[in-house]
Amino acid sequence: MARAPRIFLRNFMIETEAVIIKDPGKLYLGNVALREPSTGEVVVETHFSGVSTGTERLFWNGEMPTFPGMGYPLVPGYEAVGEVVDARESNKLNVGDFVFVPGANCYKDVKGLFGASAKQLIVAEEKLIKIDKNLDANGTLFALAATARHAIAGLGNKMPNLIVGHGVLGRLLARLTIAAGGEPPVVWETNPSRISGAEGYEVLNPVEDNKRDYESIYDASGDPSILDQIIQRLKKNGEIVLAGFYSNPLTFSFPPAFMREAKIRISAEFTKEDVNVTKSLIEAEALSMDNLISDTRPAEASTEAYRVAFEDTNCLKMVIDWRNAA
Repeated sequence: MARAPRIFLRNFMIETEAVIIKDPGKLYLGNVALREPSTGEVVVETHFSGVSTGTERLFWNGEMPTFPGMGYPLVPGYEAVGEVVDARESNKLNVGDFVFVPGANCYKDVKGLFGASAKQLIVAEEKLIKIDKNLDANGTLFALAATARHAIAGLGNKMPNLIVGHGVLGRLLARLTIAAGGEPPVVWETNPSRISGAEGYEVLNPVEDNKRDYESIYDASGDPSILDQIIQRLKKNGEIVLAGFYSNPLTFSFPPAFMREAKIRISAEFTKEDVNVTKSLIEAEALSMDNLISDTRPAEASTEAYRVAFEDTNCLKMVIDWRNAA
């Protein structure tokens, strides 16, 4: 089939509205200057962006460890979806394509860390993932789904018998386990507002679970004090997978881990293969992204949106709607 003709536009703004973290604890919606697109870049009009309660919270509260390029003021965000409005020299994308944006660094006077929480974005085409427009706001969950798939995938990796935490990542881990043909895992959750929402698996408060011989336990809670509790539930030679993000040091008592010859594995950033497999699962309707977004706010309410996402434990996932932003 012949490829649709490329469309070349100069459809980008000199500046755009964006979420700005000026300093730790100081977040607002403001205008930032955009640089001009370069060859191989496209311009994306953002429809929705997700709020990460891991990485973005660390920027917001000032606890992000220093790394090259770190600094304030910054535009956060790595979970945006939107429409390509300028295809320029792209060989892969056309105007009108709906894409997932894992971040952007297109600003003149602020840092893009990771830069996707803005009305308009300029991004290299190879960083974008073309997705079904019908995903709509659910498309913002693509990175989390690929992260969950990365934790499970790999030669010799065992699928979870127990998942700790029934947030979005925990739910995606459970759904992917079932989609891959694994036995439905048990999921632990202590927040009453997050007990519901299971699709084909059981959610328990840990005090209701007497099992102490789990072969594979995945932690998606981000709780740095969790290791002692879950090591006690591990069978000999069992494995614990740290699938969340921990801002504080993790410690554990050595003797129980020693007695079980426990293995601890860290799962980090997803790969291109994870992206491709996740996309295929979603397109085949083997992996549902429904019923994971609990809260949506318009862009003009970004300050409130971030506060709710970071402080309200009943908020499962916050998404910002940019469609009516200036």
